[in-house]
Amino acid sequence: MPHTPEALVKLLGKKTFNSRLDSIFSISRKNIFGGGTHIDAFAGIEGLYNHGNQPNLHISWLFHFSGRPDLSQKWVRAICNEFYGTDGIHGYGYGQDEDQGQLGAWYVLAGIGLFDVKGLTSANPSFQIGSPLFDKVTIKLPENIRKKTFTINVHSQPPDHIYIHKASLNGKTIEKLSLSFEDLKKGGTLDLRLGSDPVKTH
Repeated sequence: MPHTPEALVKLLGKKTFNSRLDSIFSISRKNIFGGGTHIDAFAGIEGLYNHGNQPNLHISWLFHFSGRPDLSQKWVRAICNEFYGTDGIHGYGYGQDEDQGQLGAWYVLAGIGLFDVKGLTSANPSFQIGSPLFDKVTIKLPENIRKKTFTINVHSQPPDHIYIHKASLNGKTIEKLSLSFEDLKKGGTLDLRLGSDPVKTH
């Protein structure tokens, strides 16, 4: 239900939703979040989650809709570190079904810490905010938006600092880890302070 995650959360209740989704990633981690632990693993039809095939790439971000964005931060970072890379089952960056760049695009979005489960299809779309892989990201906006830029600054980023402790947009603290597409288009600065302990509500 990528377009109506709120309805799914309401149907199950937040506690059950979070528990079930969290268990999917705990189990899938044993297969490095892919179709299996061998080089030609692909379909992953026996598993609950296969990052190497596109239909479920959005679900690690669904915790934003159930009051636990810290779990998205945890599992998105784990996927970035373990499914991608030069070690493990792939040995050449990442494998399985790239599908016109989708796996690479997911990594870029996860790396800059912005993703929209609904694919910008809402009337007023917004990005879920995750913990970026980089200390600073500058997004150059198109010329028809007056050549503005949107900058993401990440403060305190040792390897174990994957959880967002504070977020501010243009100097103003934001409580919900969400960035509207309109705010991004205006240009500006998003500052994120990370820590090693999860913040369980945002």
